Amino acid sequence: MSDFLEIHRGTAPLVVGFPHTGTDLPPELEGAFVSPWLARKDADWWIDRLYAFARDLGATTVRTRLSRSVIDCNRDPSGASLYPGQTTTGLCPSETFDGEPLYAGVGPDQAEIDRRRAAYFDPYHEALSTELLRLRTEHRNVVLYDAHSIRSHVPRLFEGELPQFNIGTNNRETCDPALADAVEAVCAASGHSHVLDGRFRGGWTTRHYGRPADGIHAIQMELSMRGYMAEPDAPSPDNWPSPIDPEPVILPILKQVLEACLSFAKERA
Repeated sequence: MSDFLEIHRGTAPLVVGFPHTGTDLPPELEGAFVSPWLARKDADWWIDRLYAFARDLGATTVRTRLSRSVIDCNRDPSGASLYPGQTTTGLCPSETFDGEPLYAGVGPDQAEIDRRRAAYFDPYHEALSTELLRLRTEHRNVVLYDAHSIRSHVPRLFEGELPQFNIGTNNRETCDPALADAVEAVCAASGHSHVLDGRFRGGWTTRHYGRPADGIHAIQMELSMRGYMAEPDAPSPDNWPSPIDPEPVILPILKQVLEACLSFAKERA
């Protein structure tokens, strides 16, 4: 097993992926970035801690400890944009969400991108594939829940304030509509804002693995960070990241969301 991967094997028909919670920078790359803080700025902060309860539900979890600035494990490895016509970052990002350069000079060339893909991207997805296959041999249906978060206000990526819960199924293609409906119903009943297949319709992971006809139902959840941590108006090394709230207001809702995923899979056993 690669030393940058954290894998917890459960027996329930649910896999939770964490492609963006890592902050590690390989020693040979740390000096290449303008600053370590910028290279870690856009992490999905504390999401793995927020979903720690998933293991108690019997879920399998797969996490990379590497920063998304090294390699983004939720981007199309071919380099194709997941959101044509909209601003997004690439497989090996050259700038932050706010447009700040990550490198003082030219970013990684194609040879370096290929090296990082083989060293970091491929092992992460080999782990996901292995766990999904393992559980699929034991269960008729398995849910892949791709866990994400982002600041509520990122003008370069979207207008205004992002809803609290952003459910992505690539227009209901990556999972049975009943699963999308069940997750959306939990979010709607929470009293917080939500959207299904809005700005974030699901990244490469959701679109690649979601094969409802084959018993693998993939769904992405992009949370606005305000639901579990304070968001400064202007993130800086002095105030970002802020700590996770001791009692996140959205935690009970997330528990209901994962329970809904499990109920869906088990009801169709």
